[in-house]
Amino acid sequence: MAERPLDLDAVEAFVRIAELGSFTLAADAMRTTQAGASLKLKRLEERLGCRLIERTPRYVELSARGSAFLGHARELLAAHDRALAALAEARQRLTIGISDHVAGPELPALIARMNAQDPQLLIEIRIGSSGELLQRFDRRELDTVIVRLHAGRDDGELIAEEPLGWFAAPGWQHRAGEPLPLATLAEPCGVRALAGQLLDAAGVRWTEAFVGGGVAAVAAAVMAGLGMAALAPRMLPWGAVDVGARLGLPGLPRVPVLLHTRVGDGRSRDALAALSAAFRSAVRS
Repeated sequence: MAERPLDLDAVEAFVRIAELGSFTLAADAMRTTQAGASLKLKRLEERLGCRLIERTPRYVELSARGSAFLGHARELLAAHDRALAALAEARQRLTIGISDHVAGPELPALIARMNAQDPQLLIEIRIGSSGELLQRFDRRELDTVIVRLHAGRDDGELIAEEPLGWFAAPGWQHRAGEPLPLATLAEPCGVRALAGQLLDAAGVRWTEAFVGGGVAAVAAAVMAGLGMAALAPRMLPWGAVDVGARLGLPGLPRVPVLLHTRVGDGRSRDALAALSAAFRSAVRS
């Protein structure tokens, strides 16, 4: 049968009495009464089965057992204090997955906004496709994900609706009679699927001219003149042109951006609120 652990308050009372040589001074240091300090010591002595302090009308003196125990008692209290200090200094971690279609060039500003909200919060960010991030969220590998609306999901908190356009480089011309060259993300990609479905429904012939591993690569291919892409305006460098109306392409809907999180309250939720507000501002501008 395991022995009961020592009461740290009682151990502290013993150390204070031993160091200060007075029940009264020890009680003041512990913000308790003399009777309270005496009771704590009595309970510790009963727990250890020996007398630790010899009491006389004029002074307080350690017993032989008390002298032997004092060093161990100090070590126990010091270990307790170190454990509390380590816990207080540990930075709370928030792991966020952000869709590549959502992150965009504003990501440094979004991270800065979260850091300004709580500099002690350890922020860990993963970039990926919406589908992949949602799977990791469901496996509890991520605390939060910010993704575009994903087929088959009806959960999440709407934080913005982002416009899309058919963008190309300045001066880019589609060669008549040829399939429309598209720069796309690799499958699976919800925006790629949406663009293809709309073009097919409108009877527009198209072909993949470039497949990128990220939105930045797709934007670079567009600006290099390889073709056009369905992207949010903020994803492209200044000067990109929306050619949808000129080419008679079907209109692209605004795509909902959703926050999925299991963070309920506290510091992490405040940081997420700051992130959501910064993202809404980025989309509006």
